Amino acid sequence: VQLQASGGGLVQAGGSLRLSCAASGRTSRWYAMGWFRQAPGKERVFVARITWSGSSTRYADSVKGRFTISKDNAKNTVYLQMNSLKPEDTAVYYCAGGTSVGRVTTADDYEYWGQETLVTVSS
Repeated sequence: VQLQASGGGLVQAGGSLRLSCAASGRTSRWYAMGWFRQAPGKERVFVARITWSGSSTRYADSVKGRFTISKDNAKNTVYLQMNSLKPEDTAVYYCAGGTSVGRVTTADDYEYWGQETLVTVSS
């Protein structure tokens, strides 16, 4: 199983970025894919997740109304559209996939992780 994340970069506050995460390999039993982020000196935290079918999404309170997670089932790719970015969104972002069911909003719920992609929001 591989998760290939891309789309990070430098953007001014108020701007937008879209992260992508392409999954390959044996993903047929996965329940959800998610995005997490880790700011310097802080723990990795949940950002958003979407079920494998695309029917259910959850967001961290800090990003609700600004970020949208979506999935292209044909491409096995999950996207995180980030709008109205704030300096506090600056972090390394990770995508993840897993077979755990339920809320799946913690890192322990995911078995597979992609590489980091850096998002920097300047003020």
